[in-house]
Amino acid sequence: MLRSWLITSSVASRSSRFSVLRRRIPFFSSSGDNKTTKMSGQGTPGGFSGNRASPHPRKPVSAGKSMYQGDGVYKSPNVFRNAKYPNTVMSQHSQASPESADESTYESPNVFRYAKSPHTVIAQRSRASPESIGSNIRRSPQSDAEMQHFDICKAKDVGHVILKRSLQAINREKRKEAERAKIVPQHIHLRPGMFLLKNYLDHDDQVKIVKKCRDLGVGLGGFYRPGYRDGAKLHLRMMCLGMNWDPQSRLYDSKRSIDGAEPPKIPEDFIEMVDRAIQSSHDFLNAQSHGVNAASEVPKISPDLCIVNFYDNNGRLGLHQDRDEREESLRRGLPVVSFSLGDTAKFLYGDQRDINKAQEVELESGDVLIFGGKSRHIFHGVSSIIPMTAPKWLIEETGMLPGRLNLTFRQY
Repeated sequence: MLRSWLITSSVASRSSRFSVLRRRIPFFSSSGDNKTTKMSGQGTPGGFSGNRASPHPRKPVSAGKSMYQGDGVYKSPNVFRNAKYPNTVMSQHSQASPESADESTYESPNVFRYAKSPHTVIAQRSRASPESIGSNIRRSPQSDAEMQHFDICKAKDVGHVILKRSLQAINREKRKEAERAKIVPQHIHLRPGMFLLKNYLDHDDQVKIVKKCRDLGVGLGGFYRPGYRDGAKLHLRMMCLGMNWDPQSRLYDSKRSIDGAEPPKIPEDFIEMVDRAIQSSHDFLNAQSHGVNAASEVPKISPDLCIVNFYDNNGRLGLHQDRDEREESLRRGLPVVSFSLGDTAKFLYGDQRDINKAQEVELESGDVLIFGGKSRHIFHGVSSIIPMTAPKWLIEETGMLPGRLNLTFRQY
C-alpha cells in the first residue's frame, strides 16, 4: 500500500515538472505569437539546451524541415551562436524594419556584434557625408606604394654597435685616398658640343651629392615613380629640383601635379659644381683646338632646374630628346650637364631614335657629361646598369643602395 502511494506520488511530481518546463520553451510563429511545443533529443532535461531563441520574427518553416536538428538545439535561420559562449545569441540577418521592430531589437545592417561580448556594437560600414568626401581621397595600393618616400640610402640599424677600426684598416683607407688623389680627370671630346669629363667629381663631391639628394629625396617633393598618360611607368625614381617636370604633359611647373608638392631648391654647392665643369670643358677645348670659341660650342648656364633620377639594377631609359625647355634656351643650345654616381651606366646617344645606330659610352661614378650647342637635341638614353661597379668607399660612407644616381642640370 505504501509502495503504491510512493510510485504514484513520484510520477505526479515528474509530470508536474515536465509541464512547467514545457511552458518555459517558447518559439515564434509567422504571426509572432508565442506557443509551446514538445522537444525531444539530448541535452538538459526535456531536450532543451538552454539557448535562447531569436527575438526577431521569422518566416514559417517549410514542410518536412524540423526546427530542431538531431542535437536537440534550437536552430533559427536568423541567429548564430558563439562556440565559446553557447548561451549567447547574436543576430545574423535582421529582417525587421525600424517601424515594425522594437527599438531594443532592431539592428542596422551597418553594425555587427562582437562574438565575445554580444552587447558591444561595432560599426561595419559608414557612409561618408558630402562634406567629408573631399577630405578622404582614396588611392589604389599601387599608387600609394609609388608615392611613398623613397630612400636611396640604407636605413641605419638602431642599437647597432660600431667597433673601432683597426690601425690596418685606417692605413688601408689612407692609401686609397692617396691613390684617388693621383687620378687625373680625363676629358673626352665625343662630338661637337659634347664632352665627357671622366673622374671629374672627387671623393668629397660625390659623398656630398649623395647625402644631399638622400635628405631631399625623403622630404616633401622627393623621389617618386613617374608614369606616362597610357599608364606605363618609368624604370626609375625621379625627383625635381627648382622646377617640376611632368612626364605626362611634358611641361614644367612650380608644383607637382600628382600631390601639389613644390620641388626643393637646387643646393648652391651643386650650381657651383656645374659652373666648374663647364669651365673645365672650355679650358680643355681651348688647349686642344686653337681658334675655337669654346663658349659658343658649349655656352655657360645658370641652372634653375635639375632632374634627379635613381636607377636600380634593372633601371633603364629609352632614347629621347630633352627639348621641353623654353624655345630661347633650345635655340641658343644651352647645354645639359649630367652627374653620374654609383653603379656604371651604359649610355646611348645618336642623331636618330634608333638603338642599332646609337653609340655607347660607359658613365662611371664621378663622370660628368655635357651636351649642348650642336649636340643639344641628340637622342640619348640608358640601356642598362652594370651591378656591383660603384666605388666601395662611396657605399660605405653614404649607405647608398645598389644602383645609379644621375643629376641633369638645365636652364629653363
